[in-house]
Amino acid sequence: MSMHSSSAPERGATPHATNSTTNNTISDAVRRRAHALINDRTIDANERVWIRYALETNDTAGLTELVRRADAGEPIIDDSHLLESTDEISTEEKLERLAAIICQASGLPETRSAALLVLMSTLESSTEPKALANHVKHIASRAAVS
Repeated sequence: MSMHSSSAPERGATPHATNSTTNNTISDAVRRRAHALINDRTIDANERVWIRYALETNDTAGLTELVRRADAGEPIIDDSHLLESTDEISTEEKLERLAAIICQASGLPETRSAALLVLMSTLESSTEPKALANHVKHIASRAAVS
């Protein structure tokens, strides 16, 4: 005969805050949405590259924020502080700056990786990617010599 008066099965003490099924579902949902945003050609290529980077580096907090911004129609990355409103730089100057950042031996790996991603998205959105890639190769070889 049982000592318990209840017919309900005994449950272990599991904290309510850690429901792995719910957490995985949310993570999977953000991951699926991120993939959809990366493939969405209506979103600027420079912004999609940041979503791809956060996805590839498993940056959960960053990816969640980037997806939230994209879904809200906000700029994914606010780079307005990088240039003064009257500053315009040519594609060649942009490529030279990015190549310099990438080729810096003393640069932080995160900064160099981000510069490489921006360079890749610049090439991807270019009308002449092969010519630009060749130009970057020459810039990089000059930077490596100096």
